[in-house]
Amino acid sequence: MWVARRFLSVVVQRGRYGLFHRPQHGCLPELDLRYLQCTCCWRSRVPVANFETLNATLSSTNEPCQDDAAKPLDACYSPEQRHTILQLLNNATPSELASVKLLRGRKSVNLVEYRTKNGPFKTLESVVNVPLLKHKSAVVVFNSILNPVKKEKKVRIQLAKFIRPEIDRTWLEDANSIVSIVCGTNKIAWAHVDRGMTVLDWQQLDCPNFLRGTYMASSYLNDISAVVSVLPSADFYIVEKSSISIQNTSLFHIMAHMRAVEAMLFALLEPKISPDLNIPPRVLNMMRIAVGRHFGLMVGECRTSGAQTLRQLMSESVTQKLPRVNFTREMLIKYRNSFQMGSREEGDELCDSLLQAVAFYELLSESAS
Repeated sequence: MWVARRFLSVVVQRGRYGLFHRPQHGCLPELDLRYLQCTCCWRSRVPVANFETLNATLSSTNEPCQDDAAKPLDACYSPEQRHTILQLLNNATPSELASVKLLRGRKSVNLVEYRTKNGPFKTLESVVNVPLLKHKSAVVVFNSILNPVKKEKKVRIQLAKFIRPEIDRTWLEDANSIVSIVCGTNKIAWAHVDRGMTVLDWQQLDCPNFLRGTYMASSYLNDISAVVSVLPSADFYIVEKSSISIQNTSLFHIMAHMRAVEAMLFALLEPKISPDLNIPPRVLNMMRIAVGRHFGLMVGECRTSGAQTLRQLMSESVTQKLPRVNFTREMLIKYRNSFQMGSREEGDELCDSLLQAVAFYELLSESAS
């Protein structure tokens, strides 16, 4: 009985100052209010206690962030800042817009289409009318324009590291044209591109005997010989070297297929190996991963589709005076709808064959500079 009474007394005494007991006014010491940056707009400051201000130089007001719908976007920026933002949004090219945070991909396309149809943006609030650009996204875009993130200097990719067999760079520089070849699981595609970055030939052939049965050499030879017989003449033939790892046992049959096609292409395109070291080989390998890195298509160790990059190259060939790649009118008409999102009409091989040719010439010019 005494123990029970003692325990009850302790509980009552602790309850006076416990977590669930509301203290009398004035029992707690006064707190020194400090401020944190608002994560909504990164301009206003939110009052908190016992915390230092984070990056106080960014804030220009002590008012807390207001509701998105209540505060117009134009009121958040000075006249000079609004002029800077609108100047870029109204005059930047799609590639320049893509360098702004959140404006990659469809958002930049929507922005260009909207200003083309409705004229230049006159207020920041009007930017919200662009599809996929709501209030919070617009704030991130505006702040990225005003405070661009300095990108680290791009590491130059040496072409010689991704070309096999090893070859003197001067021989590559003397080439007037190349044929870039990419093989898939059921087709082979190629792109014939000259030194001036003009696409002379660009097509593919189906190979119905690929990955059928037990990899019959005679069947493979028939399909690959049909491709070699129609390939245009060039100084060099660049065959894509796939990046499938031998450690990935689930894709071993694909790797064996790629190696067989690659070996036959080398044998048929360069049947005689000259012992003269002054005569360069005509058939070369180019690492697939090098092309992916050149165009920014790598996600970790995996390469994503280059269809969007190719669509941009085709568009620039019409809209720019000095495009990156020159296509003939017939090619643009033939392939203008072949690389849309989700389209598998032509396949990735056709796309990759041209990207490999472009990467080859551009990496070659970079290494020479």
